[in-house]
Amino acid sequence: MSDALNVTAGKPKVGGAVFRAPVGTELPTDAKTQLNQEFKSLGYCSEDGLVNANSPSSNTVKAWGGDPVLNYQDAKNDTFKFKLIEALNEEVLKAVYVDKNVTGTLATGITIKANSEEQKEMAWVFDLTMKGGVAKRIVVPRGKLTAVGDIVYVDNQPVGYEVTISAVPDTSGQTHYEYIVAASSGTN
Repeated sequence: MSDALNVTAGKPKVGGAVFRAPVGTELPTDAKTQLNQEFKSLGYCSEDGLVNANSPSSNTVKAWGGDPVLNYQDAKNDTFKFKLIEALNEEVLKAVYVDKNVTGTLATGITIKANSEEQKEMAWVFDLTMKGGVAKRIVVPRGKLTAVGDIVYVDNQPVGYEVTISAVPDTSGQTHYEYIVAASSGTN
């Protein structure tokens, strides 16, 4: 039976919604447990939120004469797209330009080296709050930044980094995990 109580929207968790840590960092296995201190917050994201593309693509084999006789899955990419808008946040800059290419602090001066060095895979966590205080956590054990959109500097919008994270399977074959729990749950 349909129930409007199950219809929801996803807002960022107060205090941060996007976190990253080195692969191998202890991962959360529920929606509420405090994250390992290795996870660094990437601050505010744009109002466009988080977009997860997780759809299989397939091909069709046709017989002579054009009849489709076989459909097979040839890929199932799992990507997460969002725009980081804290352009003065050192952790954001490290996520975009590679950790070792960002040195200093805002107080002492930040230096960024933009080059073709490849990003390492990282563990990613996205924390959301749904209707009624329901907590949702998406955990990507191994994800790599595979695209950065154009960086725009104009008067009427924040400088931001639109990034795409591509997830790859962990040792169990999973590209990501989702955990959801009601606000009244006894979980930490």
